[in-house]
Amino acid sequence: MARGRDSMPIDLRVDPVRSPRVQSDRGRTQKTVGIPRPQRWDRPFDPEMTERDVDLVMDTPVFQKMDPKDFPRTLPLRGILLNDARIRHYEHGEVIVQAGDFGGSFFQVMAGRVRSLRGETNGRANGRAPRSGIKAKRSFFSALSQAWRNSPVPERRNIDNYPALSGPWAMAEEEGPRERLEDVGAVLASQQTDLLTEDDMFGETEALTRQPYNRTYFAEGRAVVLELRWQGLRDIRRCSKGFRARIDSLYQSRDLRMHLQESPLFRHLDDEVLDHIARNTLFETHGEFEWAHGFKRLASESPQEVVKAEPVIAEYGDYLDGLILIRSGFGRITEQEAGGLRTAGFLTRNETFGLPEIIDHWRRDAPLNHRFGLHAVGYVDLLRVPTVLVERFVLPSLPEEALATATRDDPTRHLSAFASRREATVDPTLIDFLVNTRTMNGTAVMAINTDRCTSCDDCVRACAAAHDNNPRFVRHGPEHENIMVANACLHCVDAVCLIGCPTGAIHRDQATGNVVIDDTTCIGCATCANSCPYDNIRMVDIRDHDGSPIVDQTSGNPIAKATKCDLCIDQIGGPACQRACPHDALVRLDIRDRDSLWRWASQ
Repeated sequence: MARGRDSMPIDLRVDPVRSPRVQSDRGRTQKTVGIPRPQRWDRPFDPEMTERDVDLVMDTPVFQKMDPKDFPRTLPLRGILLNDARIRHYEHGEVIVQAGDFGGSFFQVMAGRVRSLRGETNGRANGRAPRSGIKAKRSFFSALSQAWRNSPVPERRNIDNYPALSGPWAMAEEEGPRERLEDVGAVLASQQTDLLTEDDMFGETEALTRQPYNRTYFAEGRAVVLELRWQGLRDIRRCSKGFRARIDSLYQSRDLRMHLQESPLFRHLDDEVLDHIARNTLFETHGEFEWAHGFKRLASESPQEVVKAEPVIAEYGDYLDGLILIRSGFGRITEQEAGGLRTAGFLTRNETFGLPEIIDHWRRDAPLNHRFGLHAVGYVDLLRVPTVLVERFVLPSLPEEALATATRDDPTRHLSAFASRREATVDPTLIDFLVNTRTMNGTAVMAINTDRCTSCDDCVRACAAAHDNNPRFVRHGPEHENIMVANACLHCVDAVCLIGCPTGAIHRDQATGNVVIDDTTCIGCATCANSCPYDNIRMVDIRDHDGSPIVDQTSGNPIAKATKCDLCIDQIGGPACQRACPHDALVRLDIRDRDSLWRWASQ
């Protein structure tokens, strides 16, 4: 199949070159295996995408407005579309994306009608299959026998799996059976939906912010949809000012309203009231989108200096002009003490700041001032809903049970001297530790109780047995009293390692949300390893089945791949490290689950 002149040339078949190389440190020769160094577009999003398809996309109003001259010669617009896009055809009722799936693509309706569903569907018709390139679960007997069947060669690879050798067409992602709504008419009659027609877009915010889709989208009648994977969306948005402006305006006009609906506080409001609130709500960003490098610079600073360096969202004592709703990222709750500011807690997605104060003012005319401060930890997207609108529309119409739940679930509920005080069940210095190390970003933190750990290394050996004799973590890391956070992938809420990957090799598994690496499309650029704030991604030189180093056949330099903890995605019982610990010293924790964290920490 021909590729366009504007796209990168791809060899469909290249034979590996085996040649002797001199090992100067040992004074002997060792056989090496030379292969082409992996490239960005070795594996197109759709191997069937043609120049004619690109012409169809370029004829749509969105792309007609783009100037190809705005794109560099090394990253042409047509090349992006040829390699990072695909045109998909849907029948009536077929689901395009499901609410809760992690965003990896941007969509544009090319023909037909698409509906976005605000409520829940009748469930998934089919389970999600692992993404191509990610290992499926081992069978029971395969898992049982792996300890003695593993290769003694570290980081062994089957080079026949790499696109540069096997050809990109053989590496196409396999799509399982599509989900379909059982009764579209009943859904349209009973649930609120929004109509999208030709030239309308969706999924751009989720793709750019690495968040799950907040709505389900399905075809009403037949529909043709352009799907652009997030790497292509990122590059087009970077090069085209007009496209970037349109994407940004979409958030204010449409997505902001949907984000309000995600919160239980606003879910009960009718469309007219919700539209009025959305028009008057401010969308704010604080901090740096790519915050990892700034965090590393602050690693040696004192906790007080770290707090001072963080952007201030709200100051203690300031007039409370609006309810703050966190859209993405994390906020540090601070309170005043003699030595300065102390960390009192943290906020994450869909949590609010200032609600108890607004309720007290609404009920008892209490002073309308912030009782705590709020700082941006890294990068925060937030909505600021005017206090007057919360008091006028939200609180009077909120059922008493929902109001009690919202108050009870507020992260500052047990901190406020003005509310019914409840003693925290965790040492405040632990909260400081979690926020200062930004461990609260983790959904699968490897925490070790050093009082129980005997350094037997059974966890390390179990990890090695599950990963061809090369463990994917290091049993050391930052410590707080008897709690150590090991150097293992945290599977972060805000996974900044995903931002710069040119191929999308490091990505979220669609079914689980875990951060995983597709070894076949990793080009060894080390962008993810350099971006990881916690140094939990390592570059390793790979070898052939017989132990021969695999090198770039042009330069002779070793070819490296990114590796990290994958939460034993192919193991039946889950993370081998946790299962192997004989002393119950090791656990994988989602730090957002504060109750589980406090229970474990207080053991």
